[in-house]
Amino acid sequence: MKNGFSVFLASFLALSLSWCGFVLGPAKQLGTQKQAAVLNSSDVYPIQRSGAAALGLQVYRANGCAACHTEQVRQDGVACEVVLASAGKKPTAVSNLLSTLKLAGLTKEEADAASDKISGAGGTVETHVVPVGVEIPRWGLRQSVAADYLYDTPVQLGSLRAGPDLANVAARFPDLNWQLVHLYAPQAVVKNSAMPPFRFLFEVRNIKPADTPSPDALKFPQGFAPPAGSEVVPTTEAKELAAYLLSLKVDAPLYEAPFTPVMTKP
Repeated sequence: MKNGFSVFLASFLALSLSWCGFVLGPAKQLGTQKQAAVLNSSDVYPIQRSGAAALGLQVYRANGCAACHTEQVRQDGVACEVVLASAGKKPTAVSNLLSTLKLAGLTKEEADAASDKISGAGGTVETHVVPVGVEIPRWGLRQSVAADYLYDTPVQLGSLRAGPDLANVAARFPDLNWQLVHLYAPQAVVKNSAMPPFRFLFEVRNIKPADTPSPDALKFPQGFAPPAGSEVVPTTEAKELAAYLLSLKVDAPLYEAPFTPVMTKP
């Protein structure tokens, strides 16, 4: 009896400590999570999703999209790259020096050394932080962190990547019509796609020649349009799901996930 109580007490303590460590601790930590400051900016991240996008998360959940898609990008670490901003007054000397230096995939110390050499030759450089890993930049610009899911209830991380990761899908496919066509007929925009069509989220309407087509009617690539005299119109749920997908854009550098955005000139 005495030994039985000791075993019970030891088991209870082990389970209690495990629960505190794996459930209570993370819940308390993430439960107080707030918007994070974007590096080198006065902006905060993330911005709460719009009404349609927030409702679209529930459509995403209800249709089991997380069974085939993840929303989490992993990375192996970060590296530095040195980018020439100006060749100064000795462009030939700077150009010759650049040809002898390794400028990407550097440690901070290597980047500082390369910067010093280029500056000594009269050039001006910038040092960029670059995430590295097999999933960067294919699925995202950086690793996924807790702040990315601040406004998601429930969080749809997923565990099987049968289809592509969606953490940054809006950056890859920002067009609303593309997203809707992909939901209705995946192979119309992705050749040999294994994704099942979600046609129950759309209405196929018959229209007469004198009728004005719906402004919401999908525009299909050649060979995938519906029969003449009909049009495909998304339901409210389809629009909400597309809005949610277009809100999935992880493009903010954060303290816990830094990177240097590439600035494009107009």
